[in-house]
Amino acid sequence: MSMNRRPSPCALALAIATLLPLGNTLAQEQGATAPQAASTEQKPATLDTVTVTAQRRVEDVQDVPMAITTVDGEKLEVLVSGGEDVRLLSGRLPSLNIESSFGRAFPRFYIRGLGNTDFDLNASQPVSLVYDDVVQENPILKGFPMFDMAQVEMYRGPQGTLFGRNSPAGVIKFSSARPEEVFGGYGKISYGSYGTMNLEGAITGPLAKGVSARLSVLHQRRDDWVDNVNNGPGDDLEGYEETAARLQVLFAPSDDFEALANVHMRKLDGTARLFRANIIQPGTNDFVPGYERDKIYIDGTNVQDLDQVGANLRMRWDFGRTTLHSITGYESVEVFSRGDIDGGSVYTFDFFTGDGADIGPPLTGARFNAQSADGLPEHRQLSQEFRLESNEWGRFDWQAGLFWFDEEIDVDTFNYDDFAPGQPQNGHASQQQDNTAWAVFASADFDVTDRFILRGGLRYTRDEKDFTAARDQPTPFNPPVIAPISISTADSDISWDLSAVYELSEATNLYTRVAKGFRAPSIQGRLLFADLIFTPATGADYVTVADTETVISWEAGIKTQVWDNRLRMGLAVFHYQVDDQQLTAVGGDANIARLVNADRMVGQGAEFDLEAFLTPNLLVTFGASYNDTEIQDSDLSVFPCAACTVLDPADPNRPGAVLIDGNSLPQAPKHVYNVTARYGVPVGNGEFFAFTDWAYRSEVNFFLYDSVEFIGKSKVEGGLRLGYNWSNGAYEVAVFGRNITDEDVIVAGIDFNNLTGMVNEPRTWGAQFTAKF
Repeated sequence: MSMNRRPSPCALALAIATLLPLGNTLAQEQGATAPQAASTEQKPATLDTVTVTAQRRVEDVQDVPMAITTVDGEKLEVLVSGGEDVRLLSGRLPSLNIESSFGRAFPRFYIRGLGNTDFDLNASQPVSLVYDDVVQENPILKGFPMFDMAQVEMYRGPQGTLFGRNSPAGVIKFSSARPEEVFGGYGKISYGSYGTMNLEGAITGPLAKGVSARLSVLHQRRDDWVDNVNNGPGDDLEGYEETAARLQVLFAPSDDFEALANVHMRKLDGTARLFRANIIQPGTNDFVPGYERDKIYIDGTNVQDLDQVGANLRMRWDFGRTTLHSITGYESVEVFSRGDIDGGSVYTFDFFTGDGADIGPPLTGARFNAQSADGLPEHRQLSQEFRLESNEWGRFDWQAGLFWFDEEIDVDTFNYDDFAPGQPQNGHASQQQDNTAWAVFASADFDVTDRFILRGGLRYTRDEKDFTAARDQPTPFNPPVIAPISISTADSDISWDLSAVYELSEATNLYTRVAKGFRAPSIQGRLLFADLIFTPATGADYVTVADTETVISWEAGIKTQVWDNRLRMGLAVFHYQVDDQQLTAVGGDANIARLVNADRMVGQGAEFDLEAFLTPNLLVTFGASYNDTEIQDSDLSVFPCAACTVLDPADPNRPGAVLIDGNSLPQAPKHVYNVTARYGVPVGNGEFFAFTDWAYRSEVNFFLYDSVEFIGKSKVEGGLRLGYNWSNGAYEVAVFGRNITDEDVIVAGIDFNNLTGMVNEPRTWGAQFTAKF
């Protein structure tokens, strides 16, 4: 499937925007200031101030010395209207990529190329996700749905001082809408392709004097739409049903104290990610002839169940000169995900013959009995933070605090026999890990002059892990039993940042920032498929450990808001170096994931954000990023796939392995572009509007090594929303489309010997009704 003639996403979206007729009214959108509708002479539309909490204080985004992108208002509502999960943000923010081999349950985030392709339920990621001020450490927690949101913020670059917990690449911060003292709420219902239904609503208001509450709910479902041809006609897979809810109670008896309690839950019943064997044509990265998106050929069971509950309590005491904050968090999640990992249904145990006999439906190239499942039967995370900050001490302000984190996790991995009646379990391995960490931190800013401000911070962190893994039921292909193996790690590190902001004019700020971040040692012990030859006697270990990873990042930029507050933009350039970067090598001679450290990795690039009213009724946003990453380790090698065209040189000291020095990081696109345009026309007491959004990312490598087949092609996806709102926006009806060009791209792979791939979401259409009260 060739995509060489795909139009530029920027040109395509801007062409759509400029073809919209130019009118004389303002597009009503949260984040914009509207003129009086009855005015006979149109007033200029202006952009509202965007506030963020990147420095743990509420500040104008223009004053914060780092690259930040936010998503809120109508743009966020449009993106979530089709029932997609958090991966919908991928490419919608500069330097951001998100993918998953678990589907909706387990997103993997990459910022400026830094991320982790590890699919283990105990994986450590360098991108931190903070939901309502509580860090979500386990990757399953990071898939909690976005609903009834106030804002999404992305902070790029190390955030090791004030956020701290495993954030050398950056932070994604979700903020829920808070309870209000005035009764109100909203309800949304949408229905679309594949029986996709999205129900969302919230109700808020006072309960008593000084007490208010907010209840937010979400229910999403989709019918199965992929036919497993192996079991006869009829759709069997890719459906889901998900419910999430959040109850918040705000107790604010005075201006000096408030306590916000939050209880939330999530339940998901669906299918695991579909692994599609042999969809890649050997010697290319094209689909094989005969590939069909809505068909698959598997003989294993495919299910996914997830249950999550959590709570947090955020308290604030205002003492006048200082304010004390307390953030207490609890999270627990259970998940079970079972799928046909080899992605096929016929086992010939042969290799590609080169004549195409093993290519394309019906798939005959799935060569082994591989149906497995991963589960979290037990998980618990506790966190506590105390933070004391000064309240406008003049030219000098500061904050300092303590942080504590404790996580206990059990991971089960199962294998099942495809050949036996009932497909009984024939393999089991387990992992247990206890992780405790604590930190002390301080940050300050000093107004050197009215135009020049210095900021800096330090954080000391201590991290300890106790890990045990065992294989009590070996598969027939991977004997013997592996007795429990225990490993403990502990390390301490100091993160820091130093930045400066110079007010070039009332509308323009220049800034520079240097920051150090780190990621504590990681442990990997996915033992179920460890081969017999992979023993301590050979000089390797079943359980691998990646040492502490550190990163130094330099960044400089400009932020400006001009044209009578109708245009806001920011430009950043950056360079960073990661020492002892933690990487995951999958597969190879032992068919397990192993952690390695690369001596060095360097990255550099630029990012651009723009938001502007081109006319009083046409609002556009544009984001762009360039990221160049390079692994620098002349001795580092990994084992590549068995049935693909490998481009890396062989390691002369390690038979079967290839050297990856000079390669880019996996899932790290060089180019990301996104654009939106919103245009409105008043009719009666309401408004007709059109909203379009487009996101592009360039090609990516799926693995650490380079191969022709596992280079993912570039991808561009667009959305469209047409609708009418009335009664000052209280009611709205709209039709929408997601992936409206029906882009079909391989976005991830599995490097077995059958060129297995995973594809993006299909095109969907739908209609939505919204009522606010």
